[in-house]
Amino acid sequence: MSEKFTDDLFDLKNDRRLSIYLYRTGFAAWLLYILSGARFMQSLRIYRTDFGVFSFFLMVLGLSASMIYDYYHHPAEFAQKKKWLAFSYLVLAGLIYFFILHNEPLALPQIFGQGLF
Repeated sequence: MSEKFTDDLFDLKNDRRLSIYLYRTGFAAWLLYILSGARFMQSLRIYRTDFGVFSFFLMVLGLSASMIYDYYHHPAEFAQKKKWLAFSYLVLAGLIYFFILHNEPLALPQIFGQGLF
C-alpha cells in the first residue's frame, strides 16, 4: 500500500473517504443485524445485539469523521450536524448501557481490577 494513499485517507480535514468507509461498514453491520434474525442464521443470533450496537457505533464514528471535513469546507452543514452528533452520542451511550452493560453501573474498580491499566 502506498504511503500517499494512507496519508490521504487519514487527512480528515481534506478528504472524506474515511467517513464514507465507516458509513458503509456500519451499513454492512446493520445488514448483519437484520440477517441474524432470520431462521437460516441461527448460529449468529447470539450476536444480533452486538451487530446492532456496532452498526450504530460505526455510523456515529462516520458522522464524527465527516464533521471534521464539514468544519473546514461547509460551516453551515457543520452547525446542523453538531446537534445530531450530540444526540447520537447520547443514544449510543444508552444502547451500550442497556445492551452491553446490562443495566449494571460502571464501577472504576471493576475496570482497573481487570488488568487493563
